[in-house]
Amino acid sequence: MDSYFTLQSNIEASGEFVDRKSRFIAQLVHIESEDEANAFIEMVRKRHYDARHNVPAWILVDGRERQSDDGEPSRTSGMPTLEVLRGAGLKNVCCVVTRYFGGTLLGPGGLVRAYTAATQAAVAAAREAGQIVEMTSVVPVDVHVAYPQYEQVLRLAQDSGAKVSDTDYADTVTIHLVFKAGEQEPFCAKMRELMAGREEIEVGAPKFAEF
Repeated sequence: MDSYFTLQSNIEASGEFVDRKSRFIAQLVHIESEDEANAFIEMVRKRHYDARHNVPAWILVDGRERQSDDGEPSRTSGMPTLEVLRGAGLKNVCCVVTRYFGGTLLGPGGLVRAYTAATQAAVAAAREAGQIVEMTSVVPVDVHVAYPQYEQVLRLAQDSGAKVSDTDYADTVTIHLVFKAGEQEPFCAKMRELMAGREEIEVGAPKFAEF
């Protein structure tokens, strides 16, 4: 997988759906682990301690996912919530849909529609606010060069598709670059040719980041 979509960190998106006085409030956040998902689920349960149900669903980029109906009839709440997250192509997200019971039973079909609609509303709100971002597989590359070669190497890096994340000026110049995974290899080859073995390049481990 070269990229995926997720919610920005430190953001909570929400959406609401009402049916026959039952309120369904979807709360969506970015997570990095199962522990973070569980912590958010517990926080929502404390926030809405008086609600009838707090239905969680989460997906991690490594393929793990979980959902629970939290007392609702089987497959009427947690799975529909998870299906919306899947359908939106989101990874590393957790959604908890809180239900305040309005006094009227909605039936299995009504519950599926309600949990689906609330989750869709939260995803739509995040998308409209520009809070859904693409995470791309990137490789950090640090290049150490002498001052006379700095401009030439910088142009080569930018022409090779790199983004400059930072630059350190000391006895030599260290340019901190970020490439989309795979694009660093032609750059490193050109650097070896250009500098005739005098280059110093440190290639980091691939990771996911905004690019």
